[in-house]
Amino acid sequence: MKKNSGGIVFFVVVILFALTSGLYAGGGGESSSSTVAAAEPVEKKEVRISKQFGLPYLAFVVLEGHKLIEKNAREAGLGDIRVEWLQLSGGAAANDALLSGNVDLIGLGTAPAAILWDKTKGAAKLFATLDRSPIILNTNNPNVKSVKDFTANDKIAVPSVKVSIQAVVLQIAASKAFGIGEFDKIDPFTVALPHPDAIIALTSGRGELTAHFGNEPFITLEQQDPKIHQVLSSYDIFGGPHTTNVIATSEKFYSGNPKLASVIIKSLNEANEWIAGHRREAAQLYLTIQKSKEPVELIEKIVNKPEITWTTKPLNITIWTDFLYEIGSIKSKPTERDLFFPLVLE
Repeated sequence: MKKNSGGIVFFVVVILFALTSGLYAGGGGESSSSTVAAAEPVEKKEVRISKQFGLPYLAFVVLEGHKLIEKNAREAGLGDIRVEWLQLSGGAAANDALLSGNVDLIGLGTAPAAILWDKTKGAAKLFATLDRSPIILNTNNPNVKSVKDFTANDKIAVPSVKVSIQAVVLQIAASKAFGIGEFDKIDPFTVALPHPDAIIALTSGRGELTAHFGNEPFITLEQQDPKIHQVLSSYDIFGGPHTTNVIATSEKFYSGNPKLASVIIKSLNEANEWIAGHRREAAQLYLTIQKSKEPVELIEKIVNKPEITWTTKPLNITIWTDFLYEIGSIKSKPTERDLFFPLVLE
């Protein structure tokens, strides 16, 4: 009995060795290929993307309206992909959504994206850029001509206090006006408010809000009111155009879905090319997807502004991180290549 038991054990060991080495399946070359194939990631069939308010997210609007990710995924052999779009307000909310795993990709300002990169030590990075557009500060206070004129009687709306890109531009403006040591001097005057709510509060003039740091189309809509004037533009502060909003994702999503990541970059580039050649149609699509009631002629005029472009490629992106590092909001000072996953920089 002992002899037979030993034979059985020996036979089992041989079988296990054959299975693990691939010999039992018939040939070392074939097993090597099958092992590699088995190691390839199984890519997601559902993608959740968050966007924010305004025309900086026009490429997302085109992706959603034309279902470009779904189309290009099928053409790439990924089958049917379901894309879910979520509406958020502010970089803080977007960062929380990504960190909690509630979304796969987020659209947000460059400044909060850099804070996300630093907080996660690179486990979350920038996937691509969305736009180059000025961030504008409007006010209904006739006494305010520059940031130096704001007082405790003013309330300035930003999507997220301290961390949104608008809040950081305000800090940069304050540092230029009062010195780097007082970069946060105007922070106590800021309040968190989504852009659509801010424009209503500012133009009504009935509440405490006296200023709004916003993006298009809200800043142009506000300036239709003769009581509202512009205080500053981020382009003036930085001396020219810059990347304003970006897309961020996690290392887990990027590494686990290489084909899908390429599909999304391709779809973004396709959307941007379509916008460039179909300005009025893009304006109408924005109104349709966002369920907005502004005149299409006004939105088309904004889309045609030469200072606004939609592109996946970064421009002057370290102007944000250099400042954030200087004031201690991030602990590491990154290069452009540190911030981005490599696909969009290729």
